[in-house]
Amino acid sequence: MEVALIPESLSLTVALSLLGSSVITSMITASLGAGGGVLLLLLMASWMPAAAIIPVHGMIQLGSNGGRAILTWKHIDWRVIAAFAPGVIAGAAAGAWLLVSLPAYLWQLTIAVFVLYLCWGPALPKGAFGPAGIFIASTVTSFVSLFVGATGPLVAAFIKQIHVDRFHTVATFATAMILQHAPKALVFGVTGFVFADWLLFILAMIACGFAGTWIGLRLLNSLDNRWFSKALNIVLTILALRLLWQASAAANWWS
Repeated sequence: MEVALIPESLSLTVALSLLGSSVITSMITASLGAGGGVLLLLLMASWMPAAAIIPVHGMIQLGSNGGRAILTWKHIDWRVIAAFAPGVIAGAAAGAWLLVSLPAYLWQLTIAVFVLYLCWGPALPKGAFGPAGIFIASTVTSFVSLFVGATGPLVAAFIKQIHVDRFHTVATFATAMILQHAPKALVFGVTGFVFADWLLFILAMIACGFAGTWIGLRLLNSLDNRWFSKALNIVLTILALRLLWQASAAANWWS
């Protein structure tokens, strides 16, 4: 079976725009700690078929975070990852088998509030960042990720509370998101999504993302931990405010 580089549902212009966006958004995440994945999701939602957005975005992010983890391997906090991994399995299993009837705006509102709290609120108790707390955070965000696809800011905000060093934050966040995106291939494959139709395009997006990551990590070298923390807080706050706006629009609070 022949697989086209550009899926039938995309024009050449849109495909090239998304490939360029993959470079830029990966550069943003590598240098500022977060934000690129949600920005790419927003662009994909504007140009791609609705049924393909979350599964294709998940596979692209799996590859993009994989490249980031490889380039920052020595900075990964394996203690955090060891606690995060079981939660991914539990959350993905629950999401695959449970019928979720809650409206999306409730998830968006919840994620936004927690991100803002983690960035600007009082520090959580130290126990919240132990194995049990990490497991709970992983389970909840992995579950929600299958339906919303925008839990990256919450995971980034949580990991930022654990590490002061910018390279540890970027490396551990990338590895956590590899685990969170990996089950999507199985879950969406079982539910009937045909990844083969998008395979070459996904691989091209991952390759562009790797180039963006390489550039972004060099920009990260020019920052110190204090400025990195401030920049990450600003990026996460913008993303949280966007989620609040989406939630209010979906719920028609102002009508």
